[in-house]
Amino acid sequence: MADRTLTVTQLSSQIKDCLEGNFPAVAVAGELSNVVRAASGHVYLTLKDDRAQIRGVMWKGKASRLRFDLVDGLEVVAAGAVEVYAPRGQYQLIIDRLQPEGVGPLELAFRQMKERLEAEGLFDPAAKKPLPEIPRRIALVTSPTSAAVRDMIQVITRRWPAAEIVVVPVPVQGETAAPRIAEGVATADRIGADVMIVGRGGGSMEDLWSFNEEPVARAIFAAETPVVSAVGHEVDVTIADLVADRRALTPSEAGELVVPDRLEVLAGLNGAKQRIAGAVAGRLREARSRLDRLAASRAMSRPLDRIHDLSRGLDELHGRLSRAAGGRLERERAGVAKLAASLDALSPLRTLARGYSITTKDGQIVRSAGDVSEGDRLRTRLEDGEVESVVA
Repeated sequence: MADRTLTVTQLSSQIKDCLEGNFPAVAVAGELSNVVRAASGHVYLTLKDDRAQIRGVMWKGKASRLRFDLVDGLEVVAAGAVEVYAPRGQYQLIIDRLQPEGVGPLELAFRQMKERLEAEGLFDPAAKKPLPEIPRRIALVTSPTSAAVRDMIQVITRRWPAAEIVVVPVPVQGETAAPRIAEGVATADRIGADVMIVGRGGGSMEDLWSFNEEPVARAIFAAETPVVSAVGHEVDVTIADLVADRRALTPSEAGELVVPDRLEVLAGLNGAKQRIAGAVAGRLREARSRLDRLAASRAMSRPLDRIHDLSRGLDELHGRLSRAAGGRLERERAGVAKLAASLDALSPLRTLARGYSITTKDGQIVRSAGDVSEGDRLRTRLEDGEVESVVA
């Protein structure tokens, strides 16, 4: 039995003094697991390797400044102090800094953000809007004092002086820049711009980081106005570039993308004017040639010839019809005469003319002597009249 008996609190206090005194600042490499972000903003986690583990905590102030997401399985180096939590008899690492292994924190944050937004469809080519050919109002969401805004204004006014340019001033660097840029995009979307340019000049990845923030990406995606992203130089690719409807390699190129070159437009109009004039002249020549051919035709030079020809043909047709009708009439007359002669030959009158007579009694023909009796009154028809008699 020890000479001195300690209370649990006394022992815990001695252990706390020993550990915290000997490990005031350490850097520990391991794999994250059991990562929990509390409602308070504090992050609780476990740092482990294949043989051991240690609990860790990152207070809200430090955790809120992390650019990347803490997820289970991420290899990190955690720097901080060892602390004993006496109420539970546990020791833990109070993390001040957290660095991903093998890749910078900004690069990791960029990859994580890209994967998440791509899965949501924010980079989908089908969602990208076409730029207007000739915009009337152009919004520039950028710093009003930067070289980039001057370059864009100079390029736009040189290429298309008629365009109205509205500068929406925002900070493009620093902790407050991302929400301000998102607000600027929403403002440019409300003022009736035909197209907007969002961007800034070159810089380090840290300088350009505001354009990798989620609020900026979602504001660009939600805008109904077509958005051109012009962040940094050609080698700088940001989340804003991937979400925007069009990416420009530089702010100056963004100015070239949103407006046509007036000299090229004038040259195109002059070329179209010449082509139209040539086409009209050709049509006029063709029409004049057709008119000349029509004027030289017989129908135009001797218009009555056709009428005379038709009249002559009508006369000839009338003659043929008359002759045909006359011949038909003669043939019909001959047929009628022949028929009449046949009927005449059979007529009773022709029989009377040859010396015969017809005797009737009471309108009935007497065919035999037995048909009459004494005293009958008879009527005899001769060629030239009738004779009445009485049978004696």
